[in-house]
Amino acid sequence: MTEPEVSGAGPARGTTPDVEATGSTTETPAQVAPDDDAAAGSLLDALERMRARLGALELPLDAPGADAARRDRAAALAQLDDYLLPRLRARSAPLLVVVGGSTGAGKSTLVNSLLGRQVSAPGVLRPTTRAPVLVHHPLDERWYSTDRVLPGLARLTGPRAGAPAGDDGTGAAPAGDASRALRLVASDALPRGLALLDAPDVDSVDVGNRRLAAQLLDAADLWLFVTTAARYADAVPWDLLHGAAQRHAQVAIVVDRVDPGTEQVAADLRRMMDANGLPDAPLFLVPEATLSDGLLPEPAIGEVARWLTALGADAPAREAVALATRDGVVGDLAQRALVLADAADTQVAADARLRLVVASAYDDAAAHVRLATSDGAMLRGEVLARWQELVGTGELLRSVEQGVGRARDAVTAFFRGRPTQAPKVEQAIAHGLSAVVLDAADEGAERTHAAWRGDPAGAALLQGLDLARASTTLRADVDAQVRGWQSDVLDLVREQGGARRGTARYLSFGVNAAGVSLMVLAFASTGGLTGIELGIAGGTAVVAQKLLEAVFGDDAVRRLTALARERLDERVTALLAGEAERYTSQLDALGARRADGDALRAAARAVESAARQERAARAPSASHAAAPVSRALRGATSADAAGRDDAPTTADTPRRGLWQRLFGGPRDDA
Repeated sequence: MTEPEVSGAGPARGTTPDVEATGSTTETPAQVAPDDDAAAGSLLDALERMRARLGALELPLDAPGADAARRDRAAALAQLDDYLLPRLRARSAPLLVVVGGSTGAGKSTLVNSLLGRQVSAPGVLRPTTRAPVLVHHPLDERWYSTDRVLPGLARLTGPRAGAPAGDDGTGAAPAGDASRALRLVASDALPRGLALLDAPDVDSVDVGNRRLAAQLLDAADLWLFVTTAARYADAVPWDLLHGAAQRHAQVAIVVDRVDPGTEQVAADLRRMMDANGLPDAPLFLVPEATLSDGLLPEPAIGEVARWLTALGADAPAREAVALATRDGVVGDLAQRALVLADAADTQVAADARLRLVVASAYDDAAAHVRLATSDGAMLRGEVLARWQELVGTGELLRSVEQGVGRARDAVTAFFRGRPTQAPKVEQAIAHGLSAVVLDAADEGAERTHAAWRGDPAGAALLQGLDLARASTTLRADVDAQVRGWQSDVLDLVREQGGARRGTARYLSFGVNAAGVSLMVLAFASTGGLTGIELGIAGGTAVVAQKLLEAVFGDDAVRRLTALARERLDERVTALLAGEAERYTSQLDALGARRADGDALRAAARAVESAARQERAARAPSASHAAAPVSRALRGATSADAAGRDDAPTTADTPRRGLWQRLFGGPRDDA
């Protein structure tokens, strides 16, 4: 029988260290050149600026791809905060190995077996809300007791290995805080510089557990993925493995519960690893074995234990693993930021599109009011009837058209004799003008609502809002503005009359009559009567024009008419702007127009440039031999698995080891 496949079971340069139960560890510190340190600082600064841009990025509109972009932004921020920025700020921190995998794969059992005691509750004993367990050497506790990594998870102190009887060491968290907590467990069995984190199931039925598992995997320097011979091809974990390969994260795979005669699992798994971008990932096979006190036999886990123990003893190798994962994450996050910059541009475009709909609808509404109040349409119906009551029959117009003396007499008689009729005309004008403005506002609301409802970004904003018609308070506002405009017109007449003594005499008898005459004239034309308008409403506007010209003169009448029109347009525009603001305020509250894709794009490019400079400035990795190990994981000193009756076989060719891949050594199968 051949031994289980182990790829990357020791450092490529130098021999695999002899594993001793006692002794001292002498590690060669990583060489850091001044340029390397400065370049790393520049990279950290660039990443912090990009993080600030990502934090400020808002993607509130349901534009195309917005849901995916929001998830990607959240994941990018989490990976920056949980892993990348802490790793750059503390490059000498221990290597974090996250043990992840599918439900029932044996992750906790493997961790417990490597440490030689129950530190993480396995299988059905584990509640769905239990805290993930991070096992570290006692002297490495301060690296994890603070919020250096995974700052969003509260810390719960777990039992040390060798805790007194009665302490089950499961790391079970108190109810209520488990879903966002990290159980810390100190273990002398773990080499310094190495930490194991038992993560929740990646395919857990609990959504919170699945999200936490993904978050923890994103914070790993090295992912130790555990699966079984029966479930190694499941889709969910392979989605995560494929994503890890794309960002060049370091991964090792353990296949648990391999029965004799199922050696083809290794060959098939290798094919899947090749197809998913993991051709050089270490692969370990753990045979099916009977548990003793909840632990796997030492020979079954020997290869995994020796590999991790050797990694813990080799500082340059740990640094190389951390650098490889870090480099991949930096590149991946820069690319994510570029994609999110495009999403920011999409938000700005969606905001502009929705605002343009609003502006177009209410600009058309204002144009409708201007047309309806300048083409003579207002001079019909009730306005016409009340005006005719005021001016009488055509005798007044004929009198005004006959000589200056008779015109003065006629105008004087008009202002003296019929002032009580003017308020009726004024009231009719107010009713008609209000109706025109209200109709225009309703039309603007209906058009905007229909356009927003047909746009996913706008439809989401309409939920729970009644915007399909004009606002319920608009009628009162329109009435107030119409009264205000009529007051404006009367003020214009008073001001013009006050400048001329004779005019003031006439107006002392009928300011209202002159005012309604100006209103009528304003509704007939924006710049003088045309031939067609002479016949509108039986010469209504002609009478108004002649009356005013007899009092003020031609030039003054034209100026007063233009001013009356201007004041009306200002008030109508303000009313419709208030109606449009019901829509635009929804956009203002979200702030999508502030999304700055260009700034985020520039920050991502700066990260890419700083990363290239940092890689170029690194001191070359020196040849190294692993140092003696002070502590060894359980099973690391067991006899070699070769020749055991329960050792599965594999037909796959051994792959080059992890350190060979990192340091450029030759492939074993080259």
